Amino acid sequence: MTSPSSRATARTSSEVRAVARTQTLLKGRDGIGTVRRTTLPSGLRIVTETLPSVRSATFGIWAHVGSRDETPSLNGATHYLEHLLFKGTRQRSALDISAAIDAVGGEMNAFTAKEYTCYYARVLDTDLPLAIDVVCDMLTGSLILEEDVDAERGVILEEIAMTEDDPGDCVHDLFAHTMLGDTPLGRPVLGTVDTVNGLSADRIRRFYKKHYDPTHLVVAAAGNVDHATVVRQVRAAFDKAGALTRTDASPRTPREGTRAIRTAGRVALLNRKTEQAHIVLGMPGLARTDDRRWALGVLNTALGGGMSSRLFQEVREKRGLAYSVYSYTSGFADCGLFGVYAGCRPSQVHDVLKICRDELDRVASDGLSDEEMTRAIGQLSGSTVLGLEDTGALMNRIGKSELCWGEQMSVDEMLARIAAVSPDEVTAVAQDVLGQRPSLSVIGPLKDKQADRLHNAVA
Repeated sequence: MTSPSSRATARTSSEVRAVARTQTLLKGRDGIGTVRRTTLPSGLRIVTETLPSVRSATFGIWAHVGSRDETPSLNGATHYLEHLLFKGTRQRSALDISAAIDAVGGEMNAFTAKEYTCYYARVLDTDLPLAIDVVCDMLTGSLILEEDVDAERGVILEEIAMTEDDPGDCVHDLFAHTMLGDTPLGRPVLGTVDTVNGLSADRIRRFYKKHYDPTHLVVAAAGNVDHATVVRQVRAAFDKAGALTRTDASPRTPREGTRAIRTAGRVALLNRKTEQAHIVLGMPGLARTDDRRWALGVLNTALGGGMSSRLFQEVREKRGLAYSVYSYTSGFADCGLFGVYAGCRPSQVHDVLKICRDELDRVASDGLSDEEMTRAIGQLSGSTVLGLEDTGALMNRIGKSELCWGEQMSVDEMLARIAAVSPDEVTAVAQDVLGQRPSLSVIGPLKDKQADRLHNAVA
């Protein structure tokens, strides 16, 4: 017989659980592609996309923390923590974590960006409960032991050294610092040798406790998954860790801000004995919430997004001045970057820069031709769809959308937004973005006379 106190406890638990809100965000065709979200009373959000035709599932947890949340002395802490969550929990050793996923032929990894961190596992659909238990355990039960912090420090220092040994990668960090300076967005995600050496286990534990609260997390699963089952399993895993004690919390809202990048004509040169000179020429771009991002996407595709793009044709195909040349955009919550990258012989730096500047000026002045518009819209539409052909990409889309925008957009809606971009919109965004005075970052074996000319190249 159940005592009155037991009935009261059960009723209270039931009432708390009833507060969880489940919504259908996107309705798929015959249940395929349906996206649902459940928000628990603790503020934890769980989003799923159902694709019954596949035999795999990808499970991930997104944390609302990136390198822009670090103070100067904590630079690199988010990435350091990403490594440490694989080092062991109260239930599992580091070997137990990796062996559990390896034993079922799955894949597990994580990545840190400037505004978020993601941990994920891709497995057969029948092994999804295991993936949920392992990844949730990592996020809620990490020990962050002193000996693990000390051991992993060497690994991270090697990762920094590896990045610095790749000038084609390092030049993008240099460009971000050129544009954004010594700010959280301008500093490298990995941190520096000095900041990594200065991070203690205690400081990292405090950082973990502050930023891995359920209100800061989004759970995402895509593939042959059942939403209610995923919610039940995630809830059980978090409950087991005692991570769902709050019953009246609200999820953290997407980042906001009005930061503007007011830099122009900045030049950063890093003299290194490399075979190539690595160049990034660019200017402030658009925030990821800016409605003009669709037009900028079409512009970026036409300018430097493929083999038929202007920059590829002018720099590589017609003149043979570079093997790799492309343009790209980076959008953050409150600002963005637009850049053109090229790797070329040091003696060809000025020729490549002149061609790139001429093409940027020409597009800013005249926009795109009808043929370029048609081709860019088709290319961007196709790559958008083809990039979502596996469960990992689907998990990334719904998880990032929930964390960064707080809403979901269907593939059909995205394609419609791309197709609706007009020549006038592209011309306007080209004038706004490409019409700005650029800044420049170069890594390579630069002579004194070259350095002087490069400073004048963005005047």
